[in-house]
Amino acid sequence: MAVFDLHHPWMFAFGILGNIISIGVYLAPAPTFKKICKEKSTMGFECLPYIVALFSSTLWLYYAFLKGDALLLISINSFGFAIETVYITLYLVYASKNIRYNTIKLLSLLDVAVFAIIFLLSYFIFDGNIRVNVVGWICVAVSVCVFAAPLSIVQFQVVRTRSVEFMPFFLSFFLTLSAVMWFAYGVLQKDLCIALPNVLGFALGLVQMLLYGIYRKSKPVVIEEKKLPEHVMNIKFLGTPEVHPVDSKTCENFEDKKEKKDEEICAINLEMEPCSPLKVQKDAPTLIVCAA
Repeated sequence: MAVFDLHHPWMFAFGILGNIISIGVYLAPAPTFKKICKEKSTMGFECLPYIVALFSSTLWLYYAFLKGDALLLISINSFGFAIETVYITLYLVYASKNIRYNTIKLLSLLDVAVFAIIFLLSYFIFDGNIRVNVVGWICVAVSVCVFAAPLSIVQFQVVRTRSVEFMPFFLSFFLTLSAVMWFAYGVLQKDLCIALPNVLGFALGLVQMLLYGIYRKSKPVVIEEKKLPEHVMNIKFLGTPEVHPVDSKTCENFEDKKEKKDEEICAINLEMEPCSPLKVQKDAPTLIVCAA
């Protein structure tokens, strides 16, 4: 089936619109990498989404070449491959030594080793349409993971914090619109491998926009991290920090014990000036360290 077949103008139109919208989605992280270049630091951003996106684009390119007559599919995934490569390269340039090493290791494992295994097994074990179908369903599985994992985390975070700060409406809208265009293209192509993942993308996009409508005016909930109880010991150093036993003669008695109990303590060394009152925390043990 030729891509530019005039008997299928709707298929061509949906494919072109899908390409245009998908380019916008691919360019969405550009401001982030502009900031990375400006700060000359990765600023805590993770590279995993871009490595997975590069892997997905590579698989879809392989599928499109096997399938044939899929110029629109080849064009958008070629663009995705190129832009994700640029993103990852910039990340590696400004990452610290340890992060760069881990990123290269993950990139080598997923985008080189795993893809090479898929390519070799599919090429030498399967033939013809069976090979196309096997690679196509692998693409479906990867696309489902790419759609579901990050979007589910974002949606959970929105419900948990009642804030849409990390879920921009227009990005959700264009992701949903892109899923619609590619679903229609897949249906007209009679290709379930293209249509099926975009059903999930469309459903998740609708959920995102629904959540945006519900929480866009809500007051964000601040989630405080639980802190473990701390054990406190008050320490007073007098002179050289050497530890010696202290008897009652080296310390003055408390004045007004009833009023100042657990609030101040004073230790005096025989050869030193009397120390000033020491503020201590209530209900905490106190260690007195005096000079020899």
